[in-house]
Amino acid sequence: MPVASSNYPSNLSSIAKQAAKRRVAVIGSGFGGLAAAIRIQAKGYQVDLLEARDMLGGRAYVYKQDGFTFDAGPTVITAPFMIDEIFAEAGRKTADYVDIVPVDPFYRIEFHDGRHFEYNNNEAQTVQRVAAFAPDDVDGYQEMIRQAKAIFQKGFVELSDRPFLNFMDMLPIVPDLLRLQSHKTVFQFVSKYVKDPMLRRVFSFHPLLVGGNPFQTTSIYALIHYLEREWGVHYVMGGTGALVAAMGRVFEELGGRIHLNSPVQQIVVKNGLAVAVQTANGEIFAADAVVSNADVANTYRKMLPPSVRPKNTDRRLEKMSYSMGLYVMYFGTKKQYPDLRHHTILLSPTYKELLHDIFNRKVLGEEFSVYLHRPSATDPRMAPEGCDCFYALVPVPNQQSGIDWQKEDGPFRQRVLQFLNDRYMPGLLDNLATCRTLTPLDFETTLNSYAGAGFSFEPIFTQSAWFRPHNQSEDIENLYFAGAGTHPGAGVPGVLSSAKIVEKLVCQNVPV
Repeated sequence: MPVASSNYPSNLSSIAKQAAKRRVAVIGSGFGGLAAAIRIQAKGYQVDLLEARDMLGGRAYVYKQDGFTFDAGPTVITAPFMIDEIFAEAGRKTADYVDIVPVDPFYRIEFHDGRHFEYNNNEAQTVQRVAAFAPDDVDGYQEMIRQAKAIFQKGFVELSDRPFLNFMDMLPIVPDLLRLQSHKTVFQFVSKYVKDPMLRRVFSFHPLLVGGNPFQTTSIYALIHYLEREWGVHYVMGGTGALVAAMGRVFEELGGRIHLNSPVQQIVVKNGLAVAVQTANGEIFAADAVVSNADVANTYRKMLPPSVRPKNTDRRLEKMSYSMGLYVMYFGTKKQYPDLRHHTILLSPTYKELLHDIFNRKVLGEEFSVYLHRPSATDPRMAPEGCDCFYALVPVPNQQSGIDWQKEDGPFRQRVLQFLNDRYMPGLLDNLATCRTLTPLDFETTLNSYAGAGFSFEPIFTQSAWFRPHNQSEDIENLYFAGAGTHPGAGVPGVLSSAKIVEKLVCQNVPV
C-alpha cells in the first residue's frame, strides 16, 4: 500500500533522525552494564547491549532449580537511591517495577565460641548491643562512627562518581587522604577505636563484600559501614534477578536493543579508535563508543587484538593484585530454619591467619568462614512451601593458587554442608532438597573473570582512584569501562557509580 503523501515527510524525518543517532555498544549486562545502557539510551543514543549468556545479569544471574530460585551474585542492596536515580533518568519510578524492602538486622555475626552480634541502622540499639557485648568499647565505637562519617563524606559522597583519568586529578584530594589516614588498613582503623577482638571482626569484615582483605584494604572502605547506617541494607522482592529484569524492561522501553547469547569476540579498533564490536557468531555492531562491563583485564587480554594493545599490557595486568576467589553453594531444604536471619556471617576461630592463607599464601586450609544468605526469610516465594532457600558463600584463594576445583569441588562442598549441619542447621544433610555450586574455575570460565577473582582487582590503596584502571581507556579512544574492575570499585553502589561516570564521559566525548 502506498504511503499517504501527508505522512511521508514526517516518516522520512523520523527515519533519518533514527539513522543519525549516535551508536553505543555495551558489552555485558551486569549492574554496571545495565545501568550504563539505560543512562546512555535515555540521553538520546542508540544502545546495543550484548550479553554472552542466555539471560541478563552477568554476576547477577538467576538459577531456577527444583522449585527454588537462586540469585547467583549480589544479594546485598545498599544506597537504593542510586537505583531510583537510574529509573528517574528513564522517566520512571522504581516502585512501579520492583519492591525493595529493608532488612533488619543487617547481619547476624556468629562467632566460633557460640556468641553472636547483630546490628541495624538504629544507632541507639547498636550502642546498646555494643554495651552488652563489650561495655568498654561504647565510647570507642561512637568515635569510630564519627570518623567513618568523615571518610564516607569524602570517599563516597564526593569522589565515588568522579572520574580519575589523570594523575593531576588526584592532587587536590591528597590532603584529605592524608588527613583521613587512608594509607592505613580497615582493620587498623577499627582497632584504633574498638578493643574487643570479636567486635573488631564485626566492624572490619566489610571489605570482604567488595573483594578486599581487611588487613590490606585501604581504610577508605571503612565508609561501607557508615553507608549501611545511612541508607540501610535492602532486599529486592523476587530476588536481585527481579531488579535485573526490571532494568532490562526499562532499557527496551526506551528503545534499547538487547542481544543475548552474543559473546563479544573482538573490539574493532581503527587508528586507535574503537569503532565496533564483533561477536563470536560473526555479527558486527558499529559504534561511536564502546562500553565494557566485562572484566577489565580480560577486555584487554581477550577482546583487543595484540596489534592494538599497548606494549607490556599483559605483564602489567599480571602484576596487579586480584581479589580472592569465591566458592558459592546454592541449596534448598525440605524444612525451614526460622532461627537463621536473612544475612548471617559465620566466622572461623582465626581471622587474620585465614585471610592471609586466602589472599597471600593462596592455600585452601582446614578453616573457612561463611556468608549465609537466606532470602526465603524475607521472601517465601524463593522456595516451595514449607522449604527454605540458601546461598553459602565461602572466600577461597583465586585461580592463581593452582587449586584443581574439578577435584576439590565435591569434597569441599561436603565439608561446608557438614559444618552447617553440625553447627547451625541441624538435620541439613537429611533435608537437602537441591544443591549446586560455583567455584573459582567457573568464575574464570563461565564468568570470564581473570584469575577467577570474585571482584576483579583487590581494593588496596595502590589500586584505588587514579591507581585503578580508569573508566576511560588510556590506550583506545572511545573505549570505556563500567563495573567492579574500574573506579570506584566493586559492590552494587560502586558499579552503579561507575555507570554514572561512563554516561558523563560518553556524553562529553561523543555528544549526540
